[in-house]
Amino acid sequence: MDDFQSILENGIAFKRGGEKKETDNGKVKTKAKKKQYITGAHGSGSARQKAKYREKRANRHKK
Repeated sequence: MDDFQSILENGIAFKRGGEKKETDNGKVKTKAKKKQYITGAHGSGSARQKAKYREKRANRHKK
């Protein structure tokens, strides 16, 4: 009965179990951020097209 009384008085606290592992290590997680995909060098036609658009957008206001 003591546990029940303490729950009534304090409530229930749901805590996160365990520590979260740090797995970053400076690695690129998505293919879209890799240099080959940004430059369109990996062979995909859509990636080449996107690279062309990125290049146009980057050069838009340069003189």
